Amino acid sequence: MNRGWSPFNITSVVLGFAFLYIPILILIVYSFNASKLVTVWAGFSIKWYAEAFANQSLVDAAWVTFRVAIVSASIATILGTLAALALTRYTRFHGRFLFSGMIYAPLVMPEVITGLSLLLLFVAIGMDRGMTTVILAHITFSMCFVAVVVQSRLVSFDRSLEEAAMDLGATPTRAFLQVTLPIIAPSVFAGWMLAFTLSLDDLVIAQFNSGPGATTLPMKIFSQVRLGVTPEINAVCTILVAVVATGVIVTSISLKRQELQRQRAEQLAAQA
Repeated sequence: MNRGWSPFNITSVVLGFAFLYIPILILIVYSFNASKLVTVWAGFSIKWYAEAFANQSLVDAAWVTFRVAIVSASIATILGTLAALALTRYTRFHGRFLFSGMIYAPLVMPEVITGLSLLLLFVAIGMDRGMTTVILAHITFSMCFVAVVVQSRLVSFDRSLEEAAMDLGATPTRAFLQVTLPIIAPSVFAGWMLAFTLSLDDLVIAQFNSGPGATTLPMKIFSQVRLGVTPEINAVCTILVAVVATGVIVTSISLKRQELQRQRAEQLAAQA
């Protein structure tokens, strides 16, 4: 008998998945409830989805959330990739220990501390809170996740490929763009998706640093849930779950295809 599939391990896996996903399944099921009472099933209906899309305040908050997530994830991916390159390629420079500590600090720092410290910074420099401050805040805490993901790929990267490109006349920048970047692209894209998801889900940091016209969807949902959960909120949360799940599936398929293409290219190069 395979010890990896012992009854204890199977039970642990089942209970773990049940603990994680049964609440989400309940939320999805009750988002199709015809009753206004979220705990009383009164038949199947999609009217709450129609009301959610008709609620202009929710639509505006969703638009703000996606704009913040796309912009912050893109900038965080660029900065995180550069930070990963610095930590991987330049192992000896003054302040490296401090630099790496500052990169990894947001990983373990409570979100309340991060949000409050950024709020104090924006107040100190006289910056009005709004869309820009939320984007800067999300870049600050998501950049470190991108750096960790990209760095894990760069550690195993064969630098002889870059050296061969430069021996053939390519500049360091061109060698990076045409050789290194395509190879580490799956990890860069994975870092972008992680930053996008974290920004999409953030409540605490956005709550500290948002202002007029910068109310994100998690903030809107939280403010309405304090007055009671409604089927309309269940519908909005179900849409968010669907968006995140779709992103994860698309990312997994894309990364798998890129990995297969890389393996085929390596096999062709070896045969040549």
